[in-house]
Amino acid sequence: MQEKTNIPLDVPFNMKEDYLLNFKKATEGKGKMLIIAGDQRIEHLNADFYGKNIHPDDADPEHLFRIAESAGVGVLACQLGLISKYGSDYRGLRYLVKLNSKTNLSKAEPFSEMLTTVKEVNDFKKETGLSVVGVGYTLYLGSKRESEMLKTAADVVREAHGNGLIVVLWAYPRGKAVKDETDPHLIAGAVGVAVSLGADFVKVNCPKENFFKEVGKMSSKTGILCAGGEAVEKEKFLETCKKEMELGGAGIAVGRNIHQKGLKEAVDTVKALHQIIFKNA
Repeated sequence: MQEKTNIPLDVPFNMKEDYLLNFKKATEGKGKMLIIAGDQRIEHLNADFYGKNIHPDDADPEHLFRIAESAGVGVLACQLGLISKYGSDYRGLRYLVKLNSKTNLSKAEPFSEMLTTVKEVNDFKKETGLSVVGVGYTLYLGSKRESEMLKTAADVVREAHGNGLIVVLWAYPRGKAVKDETDPHLIAGAVGVAVSLGADFVKVNCPKENFFKEVGKMSSKTGILCAGGEAVEKEKFLETCKKEMELGGAGIAVGRNIHQKGLKEAVDTVKALHQIIFKNA
């Protein structure tokens, strides 16, 4: 069954067809997303890609592209530089470009500067012909530099929609003003911020307690994507994802629980997630 797509009013008339096509590619026409997250080489440096309980293949950046290609489903989210290095060999993938990133080294108030503009993404898409369906931006609510990121996020949504691209906002309460980053009430507020900014989807760390009940109808036009989190035993991970979808999630954005595995196990996990998200398996 195809989901009726809500086209935001900031999508110009001449871009509506592009937006609909990109939304359909990203969601398989069902308003849900499976994101294979590949932005962590900047975010977490090499801690996620080399070490104990991490498959040796994960040291190779191409491992992520091989997984996405072999699974044949989902949207690969990573920085434009990584896509430009490997995209020519993986033209069949759907991409979401992460516009901003920061490492976890600095102890200053969290702030993630833009690495790439929406215009540069759009130019890259036209030049290469790759299937770039949208952009992603991380927003740290509670940071002293929150107002800068709110303004940038609003600009990103407006410009991306103006070019027919969908937008996923990573929305994390983080900074000295935030006492508990896992507070369900606070994370529900972060969803509300993403809705107010006009995001198509918002990625958050989904708590179970009261969270989905609180967000309720708030997410009817901005889908909630649950973060995959740290790597855990496969069956436990899939069971958690299944429960999140049953409670009201619109998809999963997963990194470590996929790319830290060998190719076969990683692909099996992606395919199982696809069944959970899109077929209520």
